[in-house]
Amino acid sequence: MRYWARLQWAAAVALVIAASPVRAQGLDMPSPFVQEILIKSILVTLNDAVASDNFTVLHAKISKPFRDQFPPEKLRTVFKDLVEKHAVFDAIVASPVIPEEDAKIDEKGVLRLKGRFDTTPKKVKYQLGFIPSDGQWKLAGVSIDIE
Repeated sequence: MRYWARLQWAAAVALVIAASPVRAQGLDMPSPFVQEILIKSILVTLNDAVASDNFTVLHAKISKPFRDQFPPEKLRTVFKDLVEKHAVFDAIVASPVIPEEDAKIDEKGVLRLKGRFDTTPKKVKYQLGFIPSDGQWKLAGVSIDIE
């Protein structure tokens, strides 16, 4: 059942992201719905990378500058603690996003999203940065805390 929900979510993500390309300068604020899709899709991809100890798919989904700086093996090093602790946080798919700050596009054009999921048994806090890359908002920075 959980796998099926993830497939449905992935299909919705692909559809919405494909239908909402970033303008040339990338300065348009995505709607709250698109923000939720960005947050959940990247965190579920990170969860899968941690669970499988394979960061290839996550690497393919991040922005070009981030991809150039962090090949899959370096991503694994960055998230080594999550891998070693066997952190699982896929419950976020069924949980509402709780923003801790308003979404903003900073002076460098980075979309900043900060919030949490009140999942059990552990809460997931995140800070994400997205930049226009390949015609879409793509990950350029991530901080995740599982408490």
